[in-house]
Amino acid sequence: MLWTALLLPPCASQNPSLSLPSPDALRAVAVWALQFTPRVAISEDAVLMEVEASTRLFGGKRALRDRVVAEAQELGVVQVAWAATSLGAHALARSRIENGFKRPLEEMLDALRMECLTAVRPHSTTLAQTGCRSLGDVRALPRGGLSRRFDKELLQALDRAYGRAPEVHVWEVLPDTFNAKLELPFRVEHAPALLQGARRLLVQMCGWLAARHAGVTGFTLRWWHDAMRSKDAGEGGSLSVGTADPNRDVEHLCRLLAENLTKVELLAPAGDLALIADQVHDLTGSSGSLLPDAVQDGESLHLVLERMAARLGPDKVRRCVTREDHRQEWMGHWQPAMAPQPRKLKASTSLPQPTWVLPEPLKLAVRKNRPVYQGELQLLAGPQCVEAGWWDRDETTDQGRLVVRDYWLAESRHAGLLWIFQAKLDDGTAWFLHGVFG
Repeated sequence: MLWTALLLPPCASQNPSLSLPSPDALRAVAVWALQFTPRVAISEDAVLMEVEASTRLFGGKRALRDRVVAEAQELGVVQVAWAATSLGAHALARSRIENGFKRPLEEMLDALRMECLTAVRPHSTTLAQTGCRSLGDVRALPRGGLSRRFDKELLQALDRAYGRAPEVHVWEVLPDTFNAKLELPFRVEHAPALLQGARRLLVQMCGWLAARHAGVTGFTLRWWHDAMRSKDAGEGGSLSVGTADPNRDVEHLCRLLAENLTKVELLAPAGDLALIADQVHDLTGSSGSLLPDAVQDGESLHLVLERMAARLGPDKVRRCVTREDHRQEWMGHWQPAMAPQPRKLKASTSLPQPTWVLPEPLKLAVRKNRPVYQGELQLLAGPQCVEAGWWDRDETTDQGRLVVRDYWLAESRHAGLLWIFQAKLDDGTAWFLHGVFG
């Protein structure tokens, strides 16, 4: 078995007079830990998780260790320890020892101070009078005498720590919603400084999302002002942040939140934060390939555009999308980059569409009833009859945008393939060049 103990401050073994970590802090770390394994339990001042079956899913023991240590430190965990038993890992964490596999577990536990096990502490004075200093000294005492002189918890704790008795835990359950709070260690007067505490909440939220195999498209950061505030400041404020697609990348969400916090002005110093996941969506697997995917360096274009939109404003960053319209001039449409993209359009005709469209159709000369553009044009395919736009009007000129045309695919000896149309005018019909094929 592979157990991990995540120790939270204060460390009760160093100063028993200190109180244990708050239940909210322990619960927050436990919810985050559920992304690695469903077997997570809270034990006094630590969170325990059994990860033997999860190592392959996270790239091996070393990769799992590096990730747990890095993220747990941001959540306030002061020591991480690994051992073959949960109680053994807990004792090693209290002794500031991480790797419980360097030597046999019995040898490592025997060298620890006996107070690292909670069951020993009530009897530490009596045991010290008998000459015991370490767990090895306590274990060397006759088992019969230990069971008669001390309570049964002492002997049972020793057996569980050394792997001689089964361990029993109450497993934590993943909550249906995410709403976490945090008391800041100091009062914050400027909104961008809230990111330091908000990042800790974001790490918790992303762990919760990973356990649910989901992503977030909207979350809200709330803050409460200090009690010594003016009446006009109010109790606090909030900031809602949205993403175009479901996401649970901590770094991207932090950068996105940072861009939005630069636009916020605090009316009074803030002392408490809360983070709520508003819109949660399930995430499907990114790839079903049997071959390893190529590693992508840097941010994707989508994430970069999302940060730019947060910095400059949603209407300042736009992208061109295709919408359902048979008229070439209005088939392309510019919309905010983070707005949902329209569904993929089906081909409206069997004829190929031009690569480039002219800003304004170019009227062509006609020679012997044939259009001319760098020589006479040969009609290859068509016509594609277009009659649309009777409902559309130009907002500036208030003129209709009705289009009645017959499009043709034509070939020019010097210009190549062209996209031309024939339209009826007041003085007859005329040919126009509208697009080229690159």
